[in-house]
Amino acid sequence: MAGEKHVLKIDPAIERYAQMRSSQYMYFRWTPKTITKTIMLGVVVPLFIGYFAFATEGKWDFRGKGINDKLTENCDK
Repeated sequence: MAGEKHVLKIDPAIERYAQMRSSQYMYFRWTPKTITKTIMLGVVVPLFIGYFAFATEGKWDFRGKGINDKLTENCDK
């Protein structure tokens, strides 16, 4: 009745952070630090995960028991 008011108080720090995040791409520069992070996260980590996946292919069997499977199947006595 007294006009349009905000339901929640506006925090100036959150507003500044949101403005900074929305315009961050304008201030990005390639530096040795950003190049290192990009290469590590974009090349080295996926290569390591791929190597580990191919090296352990078929090594473990994570299949659960089915309805008609015996509980003692593949057990050494």
